[in-house]
Amino acid sequence: MNKYIFIVLFFSSTLAYSQSFYRYKFEEPWSFSASAGATQYFGELYSFWKYSEGIQPDWNANIAAHYTFGTHLRARMDFSYIKMSGSDPPSDPRAFRTPRNLNFRAQNWEATAMVEYYLFPVKLPNIHRSLWNPYIFAGLGLSTNNPETQLDGRWVDLRPLQLENNPYERYIITFPMGLGLKYKINVYMDLFLEGNYRFTLTDYLDDISAYNISEFYLDLVDDYVTGDNPDRLRLAVRNPGFLDDNGLPDIEKILNSRGRIRRGSGLDHRYDGYMTVNLGVEIYLSPDIWDNFFFRNRVNEKAFRFW
Repeated sequence: MNKYIFIVLFFSSTLAYSQSFYRYKFEEPWSFSASAGATQYFGELYSFWKYSEGIQPDWNANIAAHYTFGTHLRARMDFSYIKMSGSDPPSDPRAFRTPRNLNFRAQNWEATAMVEYYLFPVKLPNIHRSLWNPYIFAGLGLSTNNPETQLDGRWVDLRPLQLENNPYERYIITFPMGLGLKYKINVYMDLFLEGNYRFTLTDYLDDISAYNISEFYLDLVDDYVTGDNPDRLRLAVRNPGFLDDNGLPDIEKILNSRGRIRRGSGLDHRYDGYMTVNLGVEIYLSPDIWDNFFFRNRVNEKAFRFW
């Protein structure tokens, strides 16, 4: 009888031991990640590449699903909340932007589909993942676009006002691309650092594109004088040199200038963009992750102290 009990215990313990390592032999193609970090906007109110303007960061948060489909390749779907802003002060004096006194903020939602390429193989059992693995990525995305600015202590949506008489869409196409580095914390989890720059096809992330207001200043003045939409002129012209003592637009000065009041760069081929730098965690969805990582199987653990 004792012999049979010994045989049963031997095979049970061997099976449990084998199962504890057998799970590592599987490739886990799906994973989930979450990250957060800084956002930097680039456009008419900020030009890091050309002038010395420091950094004007905001923040963002991101969740993503990943799927391994090649030796070095993974597909990825992202969903992000991205906050960005820009302001004339403090700007580089060489840019001659400070007198405009313009600013904006935006709180956008973005969805992207991307492909990641890793330096070391990723289509392998989790236990064999590289300790460090740099990667590059690129893709296509869709983002909301609704810049705002303050007027009389309240935030105003700029897109519906069409300050430059040039309507633009609420949703824009983005082209994310960048690079990252992953560090293997354990079988189930990676830590990663990633930089992601989004190219766009719009010059209106900040609601500014035209070099000056000469092509539409008469429409702005007319809306202000008639009272149809006075906010348009007040938001388009914020230069202290064209305001009266009460801080309102000086119509005579604006008309005498014939609209030669600086607004943007006026370059049609220079679109706005933004960059995010995020730190995050990626979790690989192994079938036994709940038992062996988050909620360990206490029954088996008590019976067999093998994992």
